[in-house]
Amino acid sequence: MAQKPSIPKGTRDFNPEQVAKRNYIFATIKAQFETFGFQPIETPSFENSDTLMGKYGEEGDRLIFKILNSGDYLSKVDNRSYLDKNAIKITPQISEKALRYDLTVPFARYVVQHQNDIEFPFKRYQMQPVWRADRPQKGRFREFYQCDADVVGSDSLWQEVEFVQLYDTIFTALGLKGTTIKINNRKILSGIAEVIGASDKLIDFTVALDKLDKIGEEKVKEEMLAKGIPQAGIDKLQPLFSLTGTFEAQIESLKGILSTSEEGKKGIEELDFINKAIDALGLKSANLQLDVTLARGLNYYTGAIFEVSAPEGVAMGSIGGGGRYDDLTGIFGLPNVSGVGISFGLDRIYLVLEELGLFPETITKSTEVLFINFGDQEALFCLKAIKTLREAGINAELYPDQITNGKHMKKQMNYANKRNIPFVVLVGDEEMNNSVYTLKQMSSGEQSKVSLQDLVKALQ
Repeated sequence: MAQKPSIPKGTRDFNPEQVAKRNYIFATIKAQFETFGFQPIETPSFENSDTLMGKYGEEGDRLIFKILNSGDYLSKVDNRSYLDKNAIKITPQISEKALRYDLTVPFARYVVQHQNDIEFPFKRYQMQPVWRADRPQKGRFREFYQCDADVVGSDSLWQEVEFVQLYDTIFTALGLKGTTIKINNRKILSGIAEVIGASDKLIDFTVALDKLDKIGEEKVKEEMLAKGIPQAGIDKLQPLFSLTGTFEAQIESLKGILSTSEEGKKGIEELDFINKAIDALGLKSANLQLDVTLARGLNYYTGAIFEVSAPEGVAMGSIGGGGRYDDLTGIFGLPNVSGVGISFGLDRIYLVLEELGLFPETITKSTEVLFINFGDQEALFCLKAIKTLREAGINAELYPDQITNGKHMKKQMNYANKRNIPFVVLVGDEEMNNSVYTLKQMSSGEQSKVSLQDLVKALQ
């Protein structure tokens, strides 16, 4: 007996209902992206390895799926590396390409490669799958979609203000109220590292701090100690672990903590500007919250850092994130091009909407009327009506297999029931002779004979 087929862990098949719901999210996000002036682009699913490697930090590099070279990929491996079984040395020799880890780095590559064809500032959105060799768990997959919006070529803080509004607008359109848009600034993190004497360990510091909500305060301190951050410096962090209050109150506290750091004070000024602008403009359903422990351990953020949390009571990780990167394109030879962007986690947003029952019932509607097939003549008569219905925007179909000697009628009706098709149409000799159609409502069983014109009106 053949073994039952399966799919890789961290990937999924989607049935028609799930696809319809996902498309609803895509369409809602896309509509708001375009309302805010963003233009669509697409990039390949895989990139050259040197485009991706080294851009996400050590942890990120480990999660990048490498693609084996075609042909005899072992032929280029030197004997020493092969005998040592050193994966780090062997990998570049057997893999020159990798699946994209996110959409931001490929976007930076795109900007540099097509810089002569781009009008700056360039506002782009991208909705494509990405891949990460992560441990699968609820809301975390190895293949998933990201929906990104970025602006490059402007260092204006009004872009950050617009991105906060964009988050709020999209989640409002999805009916998802009570989301929290967390914000921090990389300059504040740099200032904190400077104050505690750990400027040379900024990445280690931020990677550890970013895990606070996952592993807790004591484990974060242990990781910092293990990375060589002195105990005296960690002790100075204590006020940050308990920093609470309004956005404005936290800003005032930070001014005291970072009074000796020019970089930190610059970060405070930027956050204060964004908060005051949002306070003046207002948000519809989200709230903006300062979180000084927010680090998002990616190396390329230089200014504002965003992360969006689902409403309280929903056990889900972040459903969006992003930030400012002042020189991401510099890694590809185009320096001093500032950018800022945000991302929406489609799969997690799907799970949140499902849990809260926020998907509209109408989005899963497929076929609205099924024509029963009594024979070839009847089928042709039905298809002429179906053509008219489709032109009127009504989803209609003919059951392909005809009834033979009175059989299969029940099968066709059961098919309509299982597909949740609300109406069926029956056409026999009497209907064809009188150019009418017997319309049956499946829920009530009521039947009526109608003309084609009345059939269109009834189904509309």
